[in-house]
Amino acid sequence: MTAKIIDGKALAKKIQSQLTEKVAQLKSEHGIVPGLVVILVGDDPASQVYVRNKERSALAAGFTSKTIRLSDSISQEELLAIIEKYNQDPAYHGILVQLPLPTHINDKKVILAIDPKKDVDGFHPMNTGHLWSGRPLMVPCTPAGIMEMLQEYQVDLEGKNAVIIGRSNIVGKPMAQLLLDKNATVTLTHSRTRHLARVCKGADVLIVAIGQENFVTKDYVKEGAVVIDVGMNRDDNGRLVGDVKFDEAAELASLITPVPGGVGPMTITMLLEQTYQAALRSVSL
Repeated sequence: MTAKIIDGKALAKKIQSQLTEKVAQLKSEHGIVPGLVVILVGDDPASQVYVRNKERSALAAGFTSKTIRLSDSISQEELLAIIEKYNQDPAYHGILVQLPLPTHINDKKVILAIDPKKDVDGFHPMNTGHLWSGRPLMVPCTPAGIMEMLQEYQVDLEGKNAVIIGRSNIVGKPMAQLLLDKNATVTLTHSRTRHLARVCKGADVLIVAIGQENFVTKDYVKEGAVVIDVGMNRDDNGRLVGDVKFDEAAELASLITPVPGGVGPMTITMLLEQTYQAALRSVSL
């Protein structure tokens, strides 16, 4: 079996095109333009790239987009004051603080400081509470994007075995809840899981998010499985590669995401979608 490629780039383009139309309608009917502010602390090269991509996509969709670049020497109090300023600014419906933050800043306090209604990353405890209770409002963008891809490619999750490698608050844990909401049977694995390859081999849907280059080989993949690779790593030649050994997994899988061009574009798209939804909700406030 040779896997069909899940084209995240094409799907992201399709959704962003629809989003551009919805943004224009919101502006014409209510005079509201969705606004996104991204706060970047320090000069981490990867974060710089992510932030530029977010800003470019937001502007292309007709959003108001602002990036605040701060020195990594900024104090926590100063950062919290900037967040509060945009909490109170009605022109901005989404606030995103790019992680990771410098070690002297408590990221939990920063996340708590963001108005839950503007928490388009879906990290605030109030939004995670909505997610765990089965009534998601703001959802971490990568899991949200994966669910869109599974829906677009008509992957039936009900009763299926889904295995996630990686238990982070950003991907693994919220991903598990979203899959449970679709009646999948979910196994959340991690670095202490015994017989990991054997566990993964039983997965109808395998989602890998551990940040280890080419970790998952064909020994982890069941024939006909759907394989979602969240990893973004640089190999020895500087090429972007995933957590899954693509060529090996593609021989067995029915569907597989490439790196790049798979999950990444959908993450940014869901960030924009959630900012739009926040702007839409502000109409009735």
